[in-house]
Amino acid sequence: MDELDLKLIEELKKNARASISMLSNKLNVPRTTIHYRLMKLVKEGVIESFTIRLNYKKLNRGTTAFILASYDPSSGANQRDVARSVVRLPGVSEVHIISGEWDLLIKVRGRDVEEIGKIVVDRLREIPGIRNTMTCVSFEAVKEEP
Repeated sequence: MDELDLKLIEELKKNARASISMLSNKLNVPRTTIHYRLMKLVKEGVIESFTIRLNYKKLNRGTTAFILASYDPSSGANQRDVARSVVRLPGVSEVHIISGEWDLLIKVRGRDVEEIGKIVVDRLREIPGIRNTMTCVSFEAVKEEP
């Protein structure tokens, strides 16, 4: 990976639908070079897929929250299985197994704070293996990658 690959990735993060011609003009590099680099990044697994960025407000999912959850090993559930159960909850967009005082970091999206609360109280806390939770509602996403 060199500087051109990194610039190409940054442009694709802004607009995954950008054509090779558009990228070529933007980066001032021949189209064949852009095509070759793109194919190389895909083949090497650096680019796993081309995706879209959603406007969650227009999808009635404009409220984002991050939930820290602790794992209860006495539940008999495996921590990875608990994380996989969390993934299946409606509204959950990310689940990370983390280090430190908490064991899971969960990103959820909902219509409003009440809906986020229902996800936490009625669904998340009912999963065997979840001990405690702490929810932080996001006021604004200053930077968020797709």
